[in-house]
Amino acid sequence: MNAEWAFKSALELSRAIASRQLSPVALMHATLAQAERLDPGLNCFATYAPEQALAAAKRAEQAVMSGQPIGPLHGLPISVKDLIAVKDLPFSSGSRAMAGNVASVNAPSVERILAAGACIIGKTTTSEFGCKAVGDSPLTGITRNPWDTRKTPGGSSAGAAASVAAGITPLALGTDGGGSIRIPASLCGLFGIKAQFGRVPVYPVAATPTLAHVGPLTRTVRDAALLLSVISGHDLRDPFSVAGPVPDYLGACDLPVKGMRIAWSRTLGYARPDPEVVAIAERAARVFTDLGCEVVEIDKVLDEDPVAMWTSEFYAGVGVRLKRQLAEQRELLDPAVADMLKDALAQSSEAYYTQVFRRYELRDKMRLFFERFDLLLTPTLPCAAFDVGLNTPPGLPDRNIVDWVFYTYPFNLTGQPAASIPAGLTRTGLPVGLQIVARSHHETDIFRAAAALEASQPWRYLSEATGHFLGTGCQAISGAA
Repeated sequence: MNAEWAFKSALELSRAIASRQLSPVALMHATLAQAERLDPGLNCFATYAPEQALAAAKRAEQAVMSGQPIGPLHGLPISVKDLIAVKDLPFSSGSRAMAGNVASVNAPSVERILAAGACIIGKTTTSEFGCKAVGDSPLTGITRNPWDTRKTPGGSSAGAAASVAAGITPLALGTDGGGSIRIPASLCGLFGIKAQFGRVPVYPVAATPTLAHVGPLTRTVRDAALLLSVISGHDLRDPFSVAGPVPDYLGACDLPVKGMRIAWSRTLGYARPDPEVVAIAERAARVFTDLGCEVVEIDKVLDEDPVAMWTSEFYAGVGVRLKRQLAEQRELLDPAVADMLKDALAQSSEAYYTQVFRRYELRDKMRLFFERFDLLLTPTLPCAAFDVGLNTPPGLPDRNIVDWVFYTYPFNLTGQPAASIPAGLTRTGLPVGLQIVARSHHETDIFRAAAALEASQPWRYLSEATGHFLGTGCQAISGAA
């Protein structure tokens, strides 16, 4: 495959495959070569499946050459996070306690990408059961950020983001129970979105069933719209899945944003962000004024940090799944994760349901907020990427392993659509994300706004810059500890 196809968007690759300008087999050989060259230094993959991927690419090429109908992801390489089931591949959820577990079924999202013609090259790394916002686990070790291999890519969809940012795959499936798509999207210069809760069905049942989302990580807004359109839709196996037509995400990317009423909040009322990160996100937010939107600054969106209700729900779910290991084989678990699970399981039913009812109050508060605004913009994270090996960023020593991600977990509690889009780079050259939150069931408003921002300040330079780094700075990767 010619070098001109490196870092092309999924839509560009798809059009080239459909018109027979690009061979799916050649694309897959290039993808596998990129993975073999870069993954030893990045550690994107928990399970690598090159033989299956190449066989799928050969089937895709035969279909094109014989004139058979092809799907929207036909011949495109993709990775799947190891919190999502892929039949006959290891399904360890980043945990030594689950080592050797093999999925017996495909998740609905996996069924749909395969039916659309995608070629899965492997399962990507995650922190243990998605419990940390950085990219390491006792099972797979440390995953590194392609922008700077001394830094974390964020988590828990660590390998998914790293594989896309490094140009290994144009598309990745991640999960988001408290920010785990948006966090690495922000730290790796990508677009990542969790749709409305239940828009993408989840099965087998997640350890955090009332919080978990499956969604895309991509280098462009329209690529995410393409992938989300494939994986969305009702499925009887998920009782939370949204019935009704799938929104036209790609069409929404062409809709004007003029006249939208947008709230911008630096802190939501409680966050403690790095001033440089806030400045970068605010500059991106103010672009919408130039696009004809009304941008209103709101200091206090929430009365208090909702982290206690999120922690109560998330870690109790994982704790129940790992209760036996926590009691009998604690040494198998990430120590920081084990501490959180133990505390969550110690809560009384009264304490738990107090948080449940507070969650309903939060949902209603945000419903009323979005009667006044079409979108809410915030920084995605309080910081840029920090050193690997740390559970939390320096400067926030009193926070636990996840609740330093002030901006993301509130919208898992409410279930609203939320995305992270690149906003710019720090002085040290690290990406910063802008979070876009929409009212319930209005993902199309996110795609309207994100596509407009992308057109106003194109961020594909981010992938090009990453590609340059990876192409010329491999001594940094090969020498990584």
